[in-house]
Amino acid sequence: MIALHLRHALTACAGLVVLGALMPACSAPPSTAPALSPGAAPALWGDLKPVVTLKQLMDDLIDPASDFIFNAVGTVISDKGIVETEPKTDDEWAKVRVGAVTMAEGIYLLKIPRPIAPPGDVNNSVGPDASELTPDQIKAKIEADTVLWNAKIEALRNINLQVLEIVKRKDAKELSEAGEILDQACESCHLEYWYPAEKDLMKRLDRRLKGQ
Repeated sequence: MIALHLRHALTACAGLVVLGALMPACSAPPSTAPALSPGAAPALWGDLKPVVTLKQLMDDLIDPASDFIFNAVGTVISDKGIVETEPKTDDEWAKVRVGAVTMAEGIYLLKIPRPIAPPGDVNNSVGPDASELTPDQIKAKIEADTVLWNAKIEALRNINLQVLEIVKRKDAKELSEAGEILDQACESCHLEYWYPAEKDLMKRLDRRLKGQ
């Protein structure tokens, strides 16, 4: 049915071209709409308005979607021995694809300015053992360097695009490697915007391991 409609449409277009050639006086004036420059992003079909805060978006969409990838491949060592987990059936690979699609598309929602956390939620930022930044501090870091923020988003998106290609090949080994890269990308973002104090802790531990 679609092919039939397309054929009719092409036939109609051909007829209009011929008619236009025979009746130049009736042709429409050239379009004055500006042409998009190469590589320019098309206009959105509508406004983008955030529904939840950044923290809720992570908790309710991004993090659950990542589990479809992280939990797909793994090794569990117990008293019963070693158990390897990897997707084998079409349904299991479909779940990985759901996770990657949700992550690749959903991560772009972080580009929309929105509140960092719900009112009254200050993260674990109070007390002598506080390990997290306040929502205001996170917002300030994002706004101070939006180029870095968008670079972190693109890194997360790109690895999920790779996962989509891996799903086509159904390669469990590649999926395991991609999961590690995804985990590193997530942690890199968290260390920058959520609990940056741990970066210094990790550096100190690294120096101790090296005997410095």
